[in-house]
Amino acid sequence: MVRRDTYHPGENTLLPQTVSELTQLGLAPREVALDGGFTLTATTDALADLAPQRVFVAGCQQPGSRRTQRRLQHYRTGAEGRISHLKRGYGLRRSRLKGDEGQKTWTRWAILTYNLDTMTIRSA
Repeated sequence: MVRRDTYHPGENTLLPQTVSELTQLGLAPREVALDGGFTLTATTDALADLAPQRVFVAGCQQPGSRRTQRRLQHYRTGAEGRISHLKRGYGLRRSRLKGDEGQKTWTRWAILTYNLDTMTIRSA
């Protein structure tokens, strides 16, 4: 039997890779909004190199103003909606091309299509 987390690693497992890529690109976000799958301690440790001013993890009590917490919560909720839209409307639920390169190609074409649709709608 294959363990499920072999194919779907936890968020905290992937976060250090994301931090290293952001560091290589020279990006340092001031605020980070994450869903409840992240644990606060591991997330704070992984993001230490980027030193964001605020880290928002949904479902965790955190210091800061209520207004800021709500703003970050709404931002995260909007991102989740966009991910759902991409999965349902643009075929990002699963790749029909084989291998890692096939998956990257499939994703790039789906994102390009989404961006073209968005530009068409906004320019009309």
